[in-house]
Formats: sequence, structure tokens, C-alpha cells
Amino acid sequence: MCSGGFECSSYAPGHALHLIQYRLAAATPLEWVDGIVEHADAEAGTLIVRTLADGERITVWSGSGAAGIVTAGSPVALHARYHVLASGRQWFNVAR
Repeated sequence: MCSGGFECSSYAPGHALHLIQYRLAAATPLEWVDGIVEHADAEAGTLIVRTLADGERITVWSGSGAAGIVTAGSPVALHARYHVLASGRQWFNVAR
């Protein structure tokens, strides 16, 4: 549904962000990894994030439009366990 322009009804990784997912990610602050967006492809819905700690290159997909909102060069935080990408006050459910 999300790829067709409608509100997403799935909470699988990369789709809609669930309130519980948001709360769990917020409650585990030591698991966030800081990074910089290297590339954003709004058409494909993918972002490439380079972590600051070790330079790892992580590709994530978001059906909720993260790649159309977050631009290359933007600082972000990634929570791998709960599949969340944060850019400022905007949080997205992402799939690796």
C-alpha cells in the first residue's frame, strides 16, 4: 500500500513506524549509531548511511518516504535492533 501512495498498514521493517517500536528505540539510547547520509534515492526509497564510529556503510529502505525527506549530507541516527532511522525529530521504520 505505501508504494501506491496510500497510508501503510504494515509495521514490518521499512514500513510504518509503530508506537511501541518508537518507544522501545527511545528507551534504549545506547543502541543508537550516529551516521551521515551518503546517498538518498527517493525513487527507490533507499538511503546509504556511513556510520561515524567505524565508517560502516549501511543501506536501508523505507517505504514511508525517508529518502525523499532526508538528503545526502544529513546527520542521522540508526537503531539496528528496532529498525529506526532518526533525522532530527523525524523517525522512520527502515529495513536493512
